[in-house]
Amino acid sequence: MPHDLVDLVFDGQCGYCTRAAYAIKRFDRKARIRLHPAQRPGVHERFNLTETDTQQAAWAFTHDRSASGAESINLVLDVTFGTRLFTRLYKLPGIRNLQDRAYTWVAQHRYLLRGTTPWCQSHPNDCHLGTQTAHCSLR
Repeated sequence: MPHDLVDLVFDGQCGYCTRAAYAIKRFDRKARIRLHPAQRPGVHERFNLTETDTQQAAWAFTHDRSASGAESINLVLDVTFGTRLFTRLYKLPGIRNLQDRAYTWVAQHRYLLRGTTPWCQSHPNDCHLGTQTAHCSLR
């Protein structure tokens, strides 16, 4: 797993999500993480996701595994840093529940959290802005 490539699907209209994706890429010295805003044409079909799936959580895909929410972030961190530490910690009693609850809170409040220019604003040709516009009013 630490040497896999990971496709990370995130909310490209969210400044906080974009900031987190950029932070991950800064640490990704071996170019193992590929970023995909959920608003990019074809992303839902390519990863067999619904719009509801991508509105609720980030998703990570390796050649043999998929994960969403807090689990996806742990998977991405493992691959980024070439370790299995984060997914092992996630499996410890109580840690999964704590991380899942924290992730859910952040996901529900992400448009209120400090971010950067959302991916879809800084890469307008990479996004189809007709999807997931319901959250725009929350910014």
